[in-house]
Amino acid sequence: MTFQSNDPSASVLLELEDLTTVFPTRRGVVRAVDGLSFRLRQGEKLGIVGESGSGKSVTLLSILRLVPYPGQVSRGAVRFRGEDVLSKSAMEMRQIRGRDIAMVFQDPMTTLNPAFLVGEQIRESLRIHQIVPRSNGFLSRIYDPLRKAAEYRRVWGAMSDVGIPVPEQNARRYPHQFSGGMQQRALIAIALACEPQLLLADEPTTALDVTIQAQIIALLEKINREHGTAIVLVTHNLGLVAEFCHNTIVMYAGQMMEMGGTDAVIEDPKHPYTQGLLRCLPQVTAKRDKIYPVPGLVPDLADLPPGCPFSPRCEQVIADCSGDVPLKQLADGRMVRCVLY
Repeated sequence: MTFQSNDPSASVLLELEDLTTVFPTRRGVVRAVDGLSFRLRQGEKLGIVGESGSGKSVTLLSILRLVPYPGQVSRGAVRFRGEDVLSKSAMEMRQIRGRDIAMVFQDPMTTLNPAFLVGEQIRESLRIHQIVPRSNGFLSRIYDPLRKAAEYRRVWGAMSDVGIPVPEQNARRYPHQFSGGMQQRALIAIALACEPQLLLADEPTTALDVTIQAQIIALLEKINREHGTAIVLVTHNLGLVAEFCHNTIVMYAGQMMEMGGTDAVIEDPKHPYTQGLLRCLPQVTAKRDKIYPVPGLVPDLADLPPGCPFSPRCEQVIADCSGDVPLKQLADGRMVRCVLY
C-alpha cells in the first residue's frame, strides 16, 4: 500500500506546543530548545536543519523523554496521537519507545552494543514489546523455542528490508564485523522492527561516504512510501533536506527561525540565517563562485544577546532586532522569526 505523504487530510500524528527544554548550569539556565511548536501528519517527512548547538537533537530527545540529566522539559506539550507524552509514567513511556516512536541515533559505533550479536539487538525490541505472542504451555514463560524462531524470522525480515544481505548469517555477527553503512542499516532495522508510526532520525548519514548516504536516504524514502511511516530527519545538510523532506524547520540557538514547505524555504528563503546557510552550499556551475560562510560563531546559550539570537551575525540587522522578535505567519503560510517581515 502506498501512502499519500503530506496529505492535508491526514490526521495529526505528532504535535509540539511551546516545547522548552532547559539545562541548569553554574553560569545560568541554558535553553537548548526554546518555545518550539509544530505539527507532523501521518506519512509526512519533516526536516530540522541548523548548525551544531541549534537544539535539533535535543528536540528529538525531548519527544522521547530521553533528555540527559540534569536537563528537563520545563514548559510546553508533546502530543502523540492526541495524548500528552510528558504526562505519561515511565512504564507507559517504555511501551511507546520502540513500538510507536523509534529513533535512529547519530553514531552507530556508540549506540550498538559491541558485546551482543546484531540479531539479538534487533530481537530485543520484539521481545520487550511482546510483538510475537507466547506459545501455549506451562514452560513457555521459561523457554519458548517457537516464539524465538518467530522473532528471528521477523529479525531476518527487518534486516532484509534495510538491505543487509544474507540476514540469517549477518544476524550472528557482532557490530565490529559490519562496515559503517551496515551498522547504520542495523540501527534502522532495530528502529523498524516493531513497525513504529513515527521514526526520528538524528543525522543518520553522518560520517558515511556519499554513496552510502544515498543508499540510506533511499531506504528511508522506501520505508515512508511503503509503510506510511512519518519521519523527522535532523541534519545540517540542506541539500539532503531539499531532496527528501516535505517541510523544513530552520533552528538557531534553540529557536525556530523559519518553517515552511521545503521547496519554498530552499528556493525563496526569508530569514537571513536561512539565506546564509544556503550561501554556504557549493554550486556546480561553469563560473567559479566563492562560498560565503555565515560570519561569526554560534552564540553561548547561557549568554544570548537580547532580541534575535542571530542578530550579532546578521548582515541585515537593524535596531528593532534587539527587541522582542515573535514568529510571524506570512501570506504563503510560512512562519518566520524576523523583524523584516
